[in-house]
Amino acid sequence: MVGGERRLRILARLVGSGSPAFETKRLCEVCADVTQMSGAGIMLMSGDVPRGSLCTTDEVSALMEELQFGLGEGPCVDAFQHDRPVLEPNLAAPIVPRWLAFTGPVVEAGVRAVFGFPLQVGAVRLGALNLYCDRPGPLSDDQHADALVMADVAAHTILVLQANAPPGKLAEELEAGADLQYVVHQAAGMVAAQLEIGVGQALIRLRAYAFGNDQPLRQVADAVVGRTLRFAAEGRYKDPKP
Repeated sequence: MVGGERRLRILARLVGSGSPAFETKRLCEVCADVTQMSGAGIMLMSGDVPRGSLCTTDEVSALMEELQFGLGEGPCVDAFQHDRPVLEPNLAAPIVPRWLAFTGPVVEAGVRAVFGFPLQVGAVRLGALNLYCDRPGPLSDDQHADALVMADVAAHTILVLQANAPPGKLAEELEAGADLQYVVHQAAGMVAAQLEIGVGQALIRLRAYAFGNDQPLRQVADAVVGRTLRFAAEGRYKDPKP
């Protein structure tokens, strides 16, 4: 099937839901359906910093997005950073192990293969599409081609919906079903001010603390925002002074 036909088929799926309002969840569902995968998720990113999940199809894909955001590793992160598809057809027994913190929980959840595709329109880089399958195996040529077109359609859809949003804010249609981890970004800003470092480095410090203390990233962020946890410049952590 040529590219134009693939695009028309995908667009027909998107507009054929019968719903008068666009829902981002529908975008993820079509991604999974078109590529014949078990599930899909879309992660928004800016610079090298994940902004959160735009949509997911099920609990497993939501877990994958949560882990990638919290750990800063996974197929979406690599696909975005390296600007190319990232393919792992056998996550439980890969030829070259990667994503050491990410892999265990998602394999336990039933994921056997993962595939990340960057979302980009020209020079504008938006994030990545994440696909997973509950059985191991590579994408077929048709599945790979469909995923590339699906990622392009998703990227253009996000740009179109975002076009009329106020500067610095996400369009209502995109934000409605998103999990953008606002408390984590707020906490990263506070840690950046405490340590006089960039926000990206502050997010790394938050992740390191969460991983080292076996706590969810959001829980650590809540503690920072609630001022029960403060990062000290010398690298230690302390409760605020009474």
